[in-house]
Amino acid sequence: MSSETNTRTKVAIIGSGNIGTDLLIKVLRLSGTLEIAAMAGIDPDSDGLARARRLKVATTHEGVDGLVKLDEFADVDIVFDATSAGAHKRHEEVLRPLGRTLVDLTPAAIGPYVVPPVNGDAHLGAPNVNMVTCGGQATIPIVAAVGAVTPVHYGEIVASISSRSAGPGTRANIDEFTETTASAIERVGGAARGKAIIILNPAEPPLIMRDTVHCLVSGCDTEEVTASVEEMVGRVQAYVPGYRLKQKVQFDQVSAEAPLRSLLPAEAARADAVKVSVFLEVEGAAHYLPAYAGNLDIMTSAALRTAERLAAHRSGEEAAR
Repeated sequence: MSSETNTRTKVAIIGSGNIGTDLLIKVLRLSGTLEIAAMAGIDPDSDGLARARRLKVATTHEGVDGLVKLDEFADVDIVFDATSAGAHKRHEEVLRPLGRTLVDLTPAAIGPYVVPPVNGDAHLGAPNVNMVTCGGQATIPIVAAVGAVTPVHYGEIVASISSRSAGPGTRANIDEFTETTASAIERVGGAARGKAIIILNPAEPPLIMRDTVHCLVSGCDTEEVTASVEEMVGRVQAYVPGYRLKQKVQFDQVSAEAPLRSLLPAEAARADAVKVSVFLEVEGAAHYLPAYAGNLDIMTSAALRTAERLAAHRSGEEAAR
């Protein structure tokens, strides 16, 4: 585990693709509390492992099995998993008995969901935390912001990302993406029911990430909802500067005959109903990936913020002993 003489918490990354490599660069450039000790992949010729070697970071192309054999692994406290939902299950089986904390960037959802501005301090003692999905990180804060003012009976999100920014892991996990995000809309965002849709946009030149959030609520104070959403946007911008509203929050009255009313619970079916719509875009910081890949940037930024909180919590516990 971490040496007492080094105040930075040592971390490792499994996955040398787009997400893992962007995370590597973010830890090196942005974090004052984390130190990257190792990166593991399965492709010896991957750009991620090549970059890590150039940056004097220990590497292995033998995946998690190679990682635990590295001398540097002895000092690692936190491991980021930037692979796939299926692979994460085995990584968790290998690493949990070794006492490492996992920050899971896949939709495996073995550990509790974490969305930093909503419940970032809720699971600091968990051995495995799940970062939901890129769409979840972008939209769940908005569902929670609306829910802070009025109950959300139904929350639906549509995440549209450039096809170019969807690597093999994202494409292999489409089903897990929709299921995990919908579940987190309910469990973290607070909606009674949630639904998630992802669109891979093949447009050229590539378009940056766009997200639409629809919340079905009973009558609400529109000014309070708008203020809550804008405040939440500011909280996300603190670690994802390219996160922003595309236009003002929209409010649409739902008529008594509208099919949307079928989504209301029985006790609210005859009350006023309003559809709250929020339109977002996420521009990436371009640390490794192009600026249009905001979907990957918000994921790695959220994971970095979460790992820093985990590290601070552990440091506080050690200081209290």
